[in-house]
Amino acid sequence: MTEMPRPDVAVIGGSGFYTFLDNPREVEIETPYGKPSAPLSIGTVEGRSVAFLPRHGSHHEFPAHTVPYRANMWALRSIGVRQVLAPCAVGGLQVEYGPGTFLVPDQLVDRTSGRVQTFFDSGACHVSFSDPYCPRLREHLVAGLADQEPVDGGVMVVVEGPRFSTRAESKWYGDQGWAVINMTGHPEAVLARELALCYAPVALVTDYDAGVDQASSVSMDAVFEVFAEHTGTLKKVLGGVVAGLGERDCGCSHAVDGMDLPVTLP
Repeated sequence: MTEMPRPDVAVIGGSGFYTFLDNPREVEIETPYGKPSAPLSIGTVEGRSVAFLPRHGSHHEFPAHTVPYRANMWALRSIGVRQVLAPCAVGGLQVEYGPGTFLVPDQLVDRTSGRVQTFFDSGACHVSFSDPYCPRLREHLVAGLADQEPVDGGVMVVVEGPRFSTRAESKWYGDQGWAVINMTGHPEAVLARELALCYAPVALVTDYDAGVDQASSVSMDAVFEVFAEHTGTLKKVLGGVVAGLGERDCGCSHAVDGMDLPVTLP
């Protein structure tokens, strides 16, 4: 890490979002939890050192339920990252959240099963997660998306995948008042909290989920098509947000004070 300052900010790219930086330097990282989804890319945004990692791998090798979430988050922390922006594709659960809507969630509901969701394997280590996302990063994202008229807040429910929901499941999620549905937001968010990282997602609605109305039915092709239409806007917005981030003055850095991870925190 001698060619440029260690990056304190990272962007994790979702489905259809595999590159972010111009002329990046790739860094191979080994972690106690195996290799991350891809080599980390390190470059600059308006003079700021930034890391990028495609969540699903460089060629979408990892479906949501096999993404090496622990390795990804650990690798970013190990190179100096302390702030993480996480764009993702989501389905809309309410009629008002149609394709092309940008939403910055403020809450999460976990409906996954079987995923390792912690770095703590022993001891009484209970990390606060009542508010799953960094409020400071959320404010920056909402402000950066102002021209897109983003939705400020909403519940993102995360399902196991790789299948999409049945109409009954989707309707039930929508009836709870939840805003959008996704397959990757958990355990990524809680692992970030356990590493004392600032973390916030920005969700792009690519489709109506199956339970919104009888005409709606999710397809993978539609998800990629809509995401591709908005990738340029998303990259531009994230570039501006990354460049404008200041020092951390939130509580995220103290999330695991007094707790000991089984491996020394990088």
